[in-house]
Amino acid sequence: MTAKRFLVGLALAMISGSAFAQQEEGQVNPNSLLNIPRYEQLYKVRVWRVIDLREKQNKGFFARGSEVTKLIINAVTSGELADIYVNDSITTRKSKEDFFKDMVSVPGATYETWTPTKDYYVDDPVTFEGKNYLATADNKGKNPKTSSNEWAETNQGKAQVYSPTEIYQCRLVEDVIFDKRRSRLYYDMLAMQFSAFDNNSGTFKPLGWFKYKDLEKLFRNHVKDAVWFNRYNTAENKNYADAFLLRLFHGTIEKVENPDDDTIYDTYNGRPRQEAVWATEWEEMKLMEREHNLWEY
Repeated sequence: MTAKRFLVGLALAMISGSAFAQQEEGQVNPNSLLNIPRYEQLYKVRVWRVIDLREKQNKGFFARGSEVTKLIINAVTSGELADIYVNDSITTRKSKEDFFKDMVSVPGATYETWTPTKDYYVDDPVTFEGKNYLATADNKGKNPKTSSNEWAETNQGKAQVYSPTEIYQCRLVEDVIFDKRRSRLYYDMLAMQFSAFDNNSGTFKPLGWFKYKDLEKLFRNHVKDAVWFNRYNTAENKNYADAFLLRLFHGTIEKVENPDDDTIYDTYNGRPRQEAVWATEWEEMKLMEREHNLWEY
């Protein structure tokens, strides 16, 4: 009888545990690192920030030869960072091919294919087996690959891609959450976009969005490469993931979620630009004031 009661109790516990798991499902944002359930959120607002990695406060992520963008490009190239997204909803995927297509800053030139029966003269460009060559001497029938006296391989005509130092704008989407169980404010980073400055158009060219969970995993897996540089004390260099967690960066608020999905600059369109700049600072102050008021009252 005792054994039977034990089995019944165990079954009930398993059922209730399953029901609790179902209740938890949907209460937590699947893209969140913090996993704060909705029923524990006293206050939440989604914020979009623009981070200029060239700023002094952000240079720890952009040290020469150790840029965070360099690590991300290498990870996309190797396939370690496979999930790229089109926009900040991080639902529509972007292919690796499209990512590297957007990485092209200057398209490559198309040269005629080398023909063994044609006469070539100095500085004539040709394509042979996927590489570009320039004639260094007048010739005919000389194979560009094997005739080093008549041909020289050249980078002329090759497509140029953005370097990591040209990819210095980052957009961050995060939820600002006040957890009523822990009685503290959290910044839950969800996604990041990286954009390259295009010298031809004078504008920024978006390359792709990444889940912050994927980036955080990448940073943790590359301890030697993902180093936030402390200019004042290199003994206190940190992993990129820790630096983001400690908020060791500066990002200007671009948008706070609203029914019209307008950015701050959309709201102040047609008015003096400094008003929009002041408004971004005011939004930052409102977040701080909201936390203060939650504590006070």
